[in-house]
Amino acid sequence: MNRLLKAVKAQTQGPILGAAAYFYDPIFIEVAAKVGYRAAWIEMEHGFITFAEAADLCRIASGLGMVTMIRIPDARRENVLKAAECGPDIIDIPMANSARDLEELIRYARFRPLGERGFFSVSRALDYGIDVNVSEAQQQLNDDLCLMAQIETVEALDNAREICAVPGVDIFIGPADLSASLDVPGQTGHSKVYEAASKAIGIAKEHDKLVAVGSAPQDFEFYVSQGVDLLFCTNDIAALKIGAQAVMKQAIAAMEKITI
Repeated sequence: MNRLLKAVKAQTQGPILGAAAYFYDPIFIEVAAKVGYRAAWIEMEHGFITFAEAADLCRIASGLGMVTMIRIPDARRENVLKAAECGPDIIDIPMANSARDLEELIRYARFRPLGERGFFSVSRALDYGIDVNVSEAQQQLNDDLCLMAQIETVEALDNAREICAVPGVDIFIGPADLSASLDVPGQTGHSKVYEAASKAIGIAKEHDKLVAVGSAPQDFEFYVSQGVDLLFCTNDIAALKIGAQAVMKQAIAAMEKITI
């Protein structure tokens, strides 16, 4: 049973709520945990976080009791292996359009006999080799580490059944890119996007897969109603932007009131 599934089973109501770090900001992770977020998404596809920084954020988030996810740019060996050595609970790959796209992810993230992950006995993922039987710990990691594939294109939606049939890989819905692929870019609340997401989630649930999503606030109700297991609600940039805009609006209103 992977660590995400354990966390989901411990959840009493609704999905686990998460926040994403697009930049290396330990304070954001700590604040997110203190206000109630229970998962941390460490962004390495679009962001500029290094693997050393990703490992640090995993340490911080794990120490705060959060589920940790690293999204890597692709499934090349150097990306999968280094992300795995950071010791996250989840590794997520974007643009997984077919079952074939998952072959490298599994090969490099899983130890034998499930894959061909390289041996490194002193990684964070193996507790630096301290007081562990490394061989047993490797097999435990095969069970503990959750792998996720993002369904965010029409092609992936068409291949959702074969993607969901891949053992040991769960599903992440990407509404923004899915909206673009459906020719309604940016309209994450469009009926086409909801229908596509609902279809993918339904197929995933038929295959007993966990489902995660990164969503805008206006779509929270839809994804909660669909029974997703992990809902990423905000990110460091959005939280900063929304907070700064709200305070600016109040300050301008105060100035206008005094001026009048």
